[in-house]
Amino acid sequence: MLLRSCLAMPALLLMLTTAHAATEECPAKSTQMDDIIVELQKAPSCNRAMKIFEACEYGASGDVQFGAVVEKRCEGDFLSSLGASQKKAYAGQLKRCDHKYDNESGTMYRSFTAFCRAIVAQRYSQKALKAGPKSR
Repeated sequence: MLLRSCLAMPALLLMLTTAHAATEECPAKSTQMDDIIVELQKAPSCNRAMKIFEACEYGASGDVQFGAVVEKRCEGDFLSSLGASQKKAYAGQLKRCDHKYDNESGTMYRSFTAFCRAIVAQRYSQKALKAGPKSR
C-alpha cells in the first residue's frame, strides 16, 4: 500500500506540472466574447488560434463561436487544396464531432463539440503545412 502511494505521488506531480506548463493566460484585452474573437482572428497561424481558444475558452456554448473562428483560420491552410473525396472525408469528421454528444445535455457539451471540430481542422492544417507548398 505504501509502495503504491509512493509511486502515485510522482505521477500526480508530473501531471500537475504538465498541466500548469500548458496553461496560458488569455491574451484578449478582456473576457468579453467580442474581444476574444478579435484576438482569435488576429492569430498568425492555426496553431496559435488553437492556443488562444484553449486559453480563453468559456467551457460552455460561447465556445461555439470561438471554435468557428479557429476552424475558419485553420481551413485557410488546406481547404482549397483538398480534392472532392478529401473534402467529403473532412466534412464527415466534422459531422462526427457534431453528433458525438447528441445524447448529452448541457452547454459544456457544446464546448466539447466546438473543440472537437477545431481539433479536426487543426490536424488537417498541420498535415497540409507539413506536406509543404507542392501539395497545395
